[in-house]
Amino acid sequence: MKHFLAAVAFLVFSASTVRAHGDEIHVMGTISKIDGRTITVSVSDGTTKSVVLDPDTKFIKKSSPAKREDLKVGDRVVIHAKDVSNTLHATEVKIGNAPKATTLRPALVSASGSLLG
Repeated sequence: MKHFLAAVAFLVFSASTVRAHGDEIHVMGTISKIDGRTITVSVSDGTTKSVVLDPDTKFIKKSSPAKREDLKVGDRVVIHAKDVSNTLHATEVKIGNAPKATTLRPALVSASGSLLG
């Protein structure tokens, strides 16, 4: 039973596009392209979703009102959108921070091949 619940929880939390709040769809991922009024979001399953930004789209960053100009490629977003004739139109865009760059350090290996601290 624990494995079943874990599997269900994984599917719920890893979904990149989810129907919610009636007729709205949630798109979660990282902005990969901004082209005029359309943003492209890379989602966790490796696909991309295009979403149109309308004049009445609300933008939020760190719980404060934001603007379309605050969007940058690399930002994480959660978008609430409506499907209008098979095109997603954003009603709200929550802007997160871009993932922090990680610095990979080479491993230190002793002459015998074991890893050092």
